Amino acid sequence: MKNRREFLFIYDVSWANPNGDPMDENKPRIDEETGINYVTDVRLKRTVRDQLAEMGHEVFIKEERTDDGNLKTKESIFAKYGNDYNQVLEKCIDIRLFGGTFAIKNQQRCFTGPVQFKFGKSLHRVKMEFVKGTTVMPSAEQKAQGTMTEMYVVPYSLIVFYGIANENAAKETKLKDEDIDIMLKALWIGHKSSTDVISRSKFGHEPRLLIEIIYKEGTLTHMGELDKLVRINTDKRDEEIRDIEEVEIGLSRLKEKVQKYKEKIEKVNYIINDRIRIEPSLKEVFSGIAIEEFKWAKEV
Repeated sequence: MKNRREFLFIYDVSWANPNGDPMDENKPRIDEETGINYVTDVRLKRTVRDQLAEMGHEVFIKEERTDDGNLKTKESIFAKYGNDYNQVLEKCIDIRLFGGTFAIKNQQRCFTGPVQFKFGKSLHRVKMEFVKGTTVMPSAEQKAQGTMTEMYVVPYSLIVFYGIANENAAKETKLKDEDIDIMLKALWIGHKSSTDVISRSKFGHEPRLLIEIIYKEGTLTHMGELDKLVRINTDKRDEEIRDIEEVEIGLSRLKEKVQKYKEKIEKVNYIINDRIRIEPSLKEVFSGIAIEEFKWAKEV
């Protein structure tokens, strides 16, 4: 991979938990000061990895169990590759993308991931709901009635992620252009239909917009913090929003920034959900720059 890239990804969640905090009853992660819902980069990468595996690509970091049901360690999985870093890099797309740390006895080797994402954040304040219910089948302790079920969800959260692919770090992990294309396809599909997302707590995700900005080879700078250049326009109070059609995505600030960097940008790829409203349009935002849908857009 020779060209630096930036990514802007927007998806929404309806009556689900986008990223539970295991240290706080698995509640959705909400900044108490601002009411903003946030999602860790680890959660995003987990969805991508799971989808990559479902698409038939080999990934290193995944849940594997021994014959007796115990989770395999990173060391035991590494041994399958002959404890050879080069074998891992050659075969495992997730390590080429996100990097990893490996240890043999007292030696360690750390690969910095060329692809990095900031924490995702909602574009509006959210409220959390505590939902309780009962199951039909009782437990051994509660033979007279079904057991209680409970979960924390957000009625709606429109989340934006910002990412970057660094061409310098890509040299060490041997990341290729086609790896990036595969990752972005997995990112989009994974937030719609991966096995991990179609679960009781996660069902309700929908990808809305994905933009890839590819810079000209040799470019030393990039725009940065694209997530902070996105706004929403709506007549509703933040906590009352329940659907993507109730908001308009404002990209005026992104357009202003793009115009300052347009001579450094080679091309832009995108995919957009047909229910999302954007102002100004992508063609206006990237006026004077080559822009086209991802080649895989019509497949999904």
